[in-house]
Parts: sequence; structure tokens; C-alpha cells
Amino acid sequence: MSAAAGAGAEADGDPREIRFVVIGDSFSEGVGDELPDGTVRGWADLSAQGWANALGRPISYANLAIRGRLVGPIVEEQLEPALALRPTLLSFVGGGNDILRPRTTIADIAERFAQVLARCDEEGVQLLLHSVANPSAGLPMRRIIERRGEELSDAVLERLGDRPDVLRSLNWPDTELAGPAYWAEDRLHLNTRGHHRVAARVLETVGVDAPKEWWSLPEDAAPARLSNREHFRRHVQPWIRRRLRRESSGDGRAAKYPEWTTIAPTTAPTEGR
Repeated sequence: MSAAAGAGAEADGDPREIRFVVIGDSFSEGVGDELPDGTVRGWADLSAQGWANALGRPISYANLAIRGRLVGPIVEEQLEPALALRPTLLSFVGGGNDILRPRTTIADIAERFAQVLARCDEEGVQLLLHSVANPSAGLPMRRIIERRGEELSDAVLERLGDRPDVLRSLNWPDTELAGPAYWAEDRLHLNTRGHHRVAARVLETVGVDAPKEWWSLPEDAAPARLSNREHFRRHVQPWIRRRLRRESSGDGRAAKYPEWTTIAPTTAPTEGR
């Protein structure tokens, strides 16, 4: 059985049982993919539903990700509660907020990835690692952000070494995903279209077929793209103020699915690859 085909299969239990837990920041929480009631969905929720649909049976899903978190707090606050749930597959990505801060070192972020891998090894949990999507095209200091993102991707892959059992869903190299049609108004978070593309990649990574349309949903009739000045006023200035006040967009927020929730299939199963 390949690592992908066995994703989520428990060695000492029912091999059909899937217990999928997600830790991370706004990327994994789903910010940018807002539902009509004001809650967020995102690639992780989509992946859980798509996985259940593809298998034709329920899976267990938890999501401890909270927006604004740096990689250190993700590991320190979310990893152990996630492992305590006894998942079969743990999804981790971090560092997207860190690379926006000039004092952060790439080596420190990469060490956190190694720490997550070590704990998953100790607990016998398969790890699904991601790289974030590349937001640099729409942000100030584009070249610096892009360089740091590439350095982080290289450093993490070097730490992983030859580990075919570690699943990898790499979004940073996806030049299509870096285009403006996949990003929310703030240019920092993926929109609904972007989250679906990431979810499609996750499903293929775990060995099931993603709905073909998820790779490139039709573009919504969205408002005109903000001018750079208006974008700075609406989104960059508030971000700077939070940094100066040592505040986070995630302050006071709780994880949306801190315990297992059952995701039942909503469509007929699809044939795996």
C-alpha cells in the first residue's frame, strides 16, 4: 500500500477508519472562504467533505487552526491537543505569518516542522505537510516575501529528507494559484476559488479523486480590485497597528472544531486513483 493510499489507515485498528486533524493558522482555519452566515470554511473543511464523499462513508474531522498564529504558538498550543485526539492523519502548515516579520529566521521555522514530524513519529501518526500559497504578487515587499517563502520551502524539504511516508501538498510552487483570481480582497488570504484548488491538491495527495471543477472554479463577479492605496488603508494599516500593539487577528478566538465532528458523505463515492 502506498503512503497516499494508506493515508489515515490505523495500523492497530480498522484500516477504513479516518481521523483527520488539522493544525495551523488562517490558511488552515479557512479565512477568505466566508459563508453567508459569516463563518469560514476553507480547504480543510472542503477536503474532509470531499474525502468522505470519495470514500462513500463518514470520516472524523477536527480543526484546531486559529488565524494570526505564528509557527511557534501553533506547535506549542495546538500540536499536543491534536495528538491527544489520536488522529490517523495530522495536517500541519505554518510560517506564513512568520515570513512577514523581518526578525524571524528560516531555520527556526524549519525546526518547528521537524518538531512536529518527531512528535508524529513518536505517536504513530501520519503527517500531511503543506506549503502555503504564494501571496507575494499582491503585497508590498514582494521580492523579500517571495525569497523568504522559497527559502522556507527549501529548508523544510531538506529537514524531511527521504521520507515517502510523509505526505506533501505543495502550494507555493503553484504559479496558477499565485494569480489574483485566487485571492481575497486583502491579497493575503485565498478566496473560495483558491481554497477549492488547495483542497483538490490535498485530496489527490491522500489518494482520492478530487472533483475536477475544484481545480479552477469559475471566477465570481467580484468587485473591482482595490487600488494599492485603498488596499493599504483597509488591510495593511490595520495589520501594522496590530503588530505595534502586539495583538493578533486571532486573539480571543477558539478553534472551530476542537473535538471530533463526523463528516458524512453527501454524494455517491468516486473511484480512487
